[in-house]
Amino acid sequence: MSKRAYLDWNATTPLRPEVRVAMAQAMDVVGNPSSVHAEGRAAKGLIERARAQVAAALGAEGADIVFTSGATEAAAMACAGRGLHCAGIEHDAVAAWCLGDLSVDQQGRVSVADPARSAVQLANSETGVLQAVPEGLAVSDLTQAFGKVPLAFNWLGCQMGLVSAHKLGGPKGIGALVLRRGVDFDPVLKGGGQEMGRRAGTENLIGIAGFGAAAEAAARDLTDGVWERVAELRNTLNQALSFEGFNTISVGNSAARLPNTLCLIAPHWKGETQVMVMDLAGFAISAGSACSSGKVRASKTLQAMGYDETLAGQAIRISLGPTNTEDEVLRFAEAWGREYKRILARFT
Repeated sequence: MSKRAYLDWNATTPLRPEVRVAMAQAMDVVGNPSSVHAEGRAAKGLIERARAQVAAALGAEGADIVFTSGATEAAAMACAGRGLHCAGIEHDAVAAWCLGDLSVDQQGRVSVADPARSAVQLANSETGVLQAVPEGLAVSDLTQAFGKVPLAFNWLGCQMGLVSAHKLGGPKGIGALVLRRGVDFDPVLKGGGQEMGRRAGTENLIGIAGFGAAAEAAARDLTDGVWERVAELRNTLNQALSFEGFNTISVGNSAARLPNTLCLIAPHWKGETQVMVMDLAGFAISAGSACSSGKVRASKTLQAMGYDETLAGQAIRISLGPTNTEDEVLRFAEAWGREYKRILARFT
């Protein structure tokens, strides 16, 4: 029996070995980062080291990195009560706080009329489509792009950015809000002076240490061309599926995309069924954003892009990572193609 293949990296990523080491070492640091004694200073030192690691990997030197419980909390901090505009392709963590009235074309590209009052993601989690971030943009969700494509927050021109550790080999439950120097907001969590007075509560030292290690390793991967190899795997998979002559739709394939993401619509085969069938065959994929998986509904992202509800409900997302192999993607293509032929046979 073949080993299972994990092809859902946009949902979450395996913990990097160096991250595991950094977190284990942080467990032995007993001090509260807010304490002034030696133990407290040691804990504070770990946090500041991680802050510098994240800033360097993001190209955000000179910006403020505020550690949070994840990108969802960072989105609330950045967007709540501001009346920002966004498109229907935004992650729910951002869309929950915004007016979803920005238009999107069928390649998933957003039109922005008023950048200073808008939120636009840098990369979409379902399609992988990359956006051109306009100068002066209020908020950009950088979560999916961080660690997969070259990125410099200082060059993007946005005021605030959202990131999450578990999308780049770090632990779950830790993220950050990135602020251009001089930009501020009214804190959501109050009661303490932690994180420069912007996020009260004792810091998650272990998670923060892991985030720093993950960010440093992710930057190294980009420099070493790791994601270029992943892009080749994604293209190999796309070609293998197209070779069968199926009448599938590769979403966003004419736009700039993340190197690892393939969003595929298979007419006559529900996305949720594809996920279950392929899970039984030994492959982990998804039918959309992980935060909306398990809910039987068509992708709101694809509907915002102009696909009807039926087609949007027949989409899957395959997202690859550095440890995937050509054998895995070819085995997936074979298994998926075999099952899809059975589905199509009912309509011929």
